[in-house]
Amino acid sequence: MYNTDMPTRAELPTTKQLVRSTFIALGTAIVLLVTVILPAEYAIDPTGVGKSLGLTEMGEIKAQLAQEAEEDKASSEVITAVKTVEKEPVRTKPVEGTPQPESSVATEPVWKDKIILSLKPGQGAEVKLVMEKGQTAQFEWISKGGSVNYDTHGDGNGNSISYKKGRGVPSDEGEIVAAFTGNHGWFFRNRNDKTVMVILRTNGDYAQMKRVL
Repeated sequence: MYNTDMPTRAELPTTKQLVRSTFIALGTAIVLLVTVILPAEYAIDPTGVGKSLGLTEMGEIKAQLAQEAEEDKASSEVITAVKTVEKEPVRTKPVEGTPQPESSVATEPVWKDKIILSLKPGQGAEVKLVMEKGQTAQFEWISKGGSVNYDTHGDGNGNSISYKKGRGVPSDEGEIVAAFTGNHGWFFRNRNDKTVMVILRTNGDYAQMKRVL
């Protein structure tokens, strides 16, 4: 009924062989954990192998990003709590000639979109905002692991423009006012000998953010 023969008892692995294979697999897993996973994910490198392979730096970048995410979450929770308990102030008629204090509460910028670009040595990436002529978008970006070259520009409908560019820059912020209807954004290039991450945040008048390269 069956085309294959059942294995004989002699062909089956012995208990000693199974135990030996289990210990080998366990040892391999421990080696991979210490030399690859811990450096790459948590920047923990007890052996120094992760640093030589460039994995420790990757783990440090991930740890920084995780810390930033926690800080952003904490800031959002604080702002929400403040808004919840905030009440309309009692309006009283000011005494003539009495100077009125200015508000000292600083508000955190609210971003519409966020994108993280992981750039290997020599790699480039381009992110564009779809905008109508005259629309304005605010932005900020920062690079982790090294500075980058960038070109803030626009194109579309046969038009092209370069707003700003730089070499070896760690961060930038400001706004883009669309000179014409089309795609307006940034091209980043990593000229370092290690992987760099660029974090870009945007807000304002635009239809969508898209990565085109």
